[in-house]
Order: sequence, then C-alpha cells, then structure tokens
Amino acid sequence: MNKGTVKFYNEIKGFGFITDEASGKEYYVNASGLKDRIKENDQVSYELEEGKKGLNAVNVKIA
Repeated sequence: MNKGTVKFYNEIKGFGFITDEASGKEYYVNASGLKDRIKENDQVSYELEEGKKGLNAVNVKIA
C-alpha cells in the first residue's frame, strides 16, 4: 500500500489527485476507486492501477 495526501478532490465531479508521500508524484483518483469518503488534505493509503492515461489510485482509504 502506498501512502499520500489528497491534494484536490471534487466530490460533485467525482475525481481528484493524490500526492504520494515517498515520491511526490501525483496520481489521479476517481470516485469508483474510493473505499472511504475523502476530502482535501486527508492522509490516505492506496494502490496503483494502470489506467487509460497512466497510473490511477484505487482502493483509496483514510490512513
């Protein structure tokens, strides 16, 4: 499991970005990949999965 911080999340549109704690890279997250409800600045754990435009955060949970 990777750890990171929610940089941005739009609940209405159902997507956002997570900044990885270790690498500083940003990953896209879609509402379909959430296990818990998230908001900006939440500490989360997640897995990465290849998507259409690169790696996406999935199985996102509050850490």
